[in-house]
Amino acid sequence: MKSGRILETLSVKDGRTVVLRTPKWEDLDDLLELINSLVEEKADIIVDEKLSREQEAEWLSSVLLRLENNQIFFLVAEVDRKVVASSDLHLGRGSEKHSGAVGIAVQSSFRDLGIGTWMMRTIVKEAQRIGLKVLVLSVFATNKRAIHVYEKLGFVQTGLVPKKHFKKGKYVDEIAMAKLLE
Repeated sequence: MKSGRILETLSVKDGRTVVLRTPKWEDLDDLLELINSLVEEKADIIVDEKLSREQEAEWLSSVLLRLENNQIFFLVAEVDRKVVASSDLHLGRGSEKHSGAVGIAVQSSFRDLGIGTWMMRTIVKEAQRIGLKVLVLSVFATNKRAIHVYEKLGFVQTGLVPKKHFKKGKYVDEIAMAKLLE
């Protein structure tokens, strides 16, 4: 898929307009700010140290290449020309070609507006469009907001890894979830 392609535009709960599109190179600084803001707030994500611009540039370069080669589906949500959320669908390979792994990140000040739900619905639609049969994801057991969104969209808990993460001085379980697609 081409970078910078606009998929949808939506008004969210607070009246702001959100553009859902594929990422482009010019998003580098916004994406770096997004991930580092999540690290700063000690959000329920795996990354726990701020990234440098060089690290983020290397990552984004890889994402854009895989996006162009249809090896990944990646979305950003843009508000007032600023990326405030991202979501990805990593396509399975080999015996897992029928499945995809999903991830999502939403900047704290843009949560509870429906952006995450909208992005997840778009990911599910794209997965169905390309013929995937199952979507999987992992979520920190402490991330009740995300678990609620995933359940609302039909994901069910399929497993639990006790004490998988160590965050904020405590062990945190990781929940595996899946959604079978029609």
